[in-house]
Amino acid sequence: MTVRATDRPSTRLEAAKAYAEHTWGRGAAKRVATFGDGTPYVRAGLLAQTLTWLVDTVVCLVGIGVCVVVLSLLHDGGQGLSIDAVVVLALTSCVLVPMIYGLCYGNGRALGAVLTGTQLVRARDGGRIGLKGCWAMVVRTVFMPVLFGLLVLSSAMGLGVAGSLARTSIDRAATGQLHAAGIH
Repeated sequence: MTVRATDRPSTRLEAAKAYAEHTWGRGAAKRVATFGDGTPYVRAGLLAQTLTWLVDTVVCLVGIGVCVVVLSLLHDGGQGLSIDAVVVLALTSCVLVPMIYGLCYGNGRALGAVLTGTQLVRARDGGRIGLKGCWAMVVRTVFMPVLFGLLVLSSAMGLGVAGSLARTSIDRAATGQLHAAGIH
């Protein structure tokens, strides 16, 4: 447990970390952070975030696969779609399917988040992401593998990466318990 100086009151973050360490252990205390407005929360663990991404990616890939099968049946069925139109529509489905699936993500809880107990929220205040959920899902499923590759490449080349996150994943149950304990 961390010992703090007794001449000052504890901050919200210190109180949240002390509560988390006492209630859930040291691992959860390390995941306590604050939103931009100072409200404490518990970040989702790496495994939960990875499983959330994996489930959402599989759902999107299945949706894209269904689109490709339907388009190929329309082409083979003599519905007037040329092979070029099928290819363009199939490539378009790679962005449209995650966007449509992202409509379910406005409250930060698509299927992956529901199964892992996480929620994607705004990093500045912990609020809902709203209609930006469509774009968040496209980024998570389409651009995240590309971004990961670029990060690995840039770190291998010794280049720094700057920026800040607009959204973050929280552990819903732990954050709810933290707030129920009066630590806001």
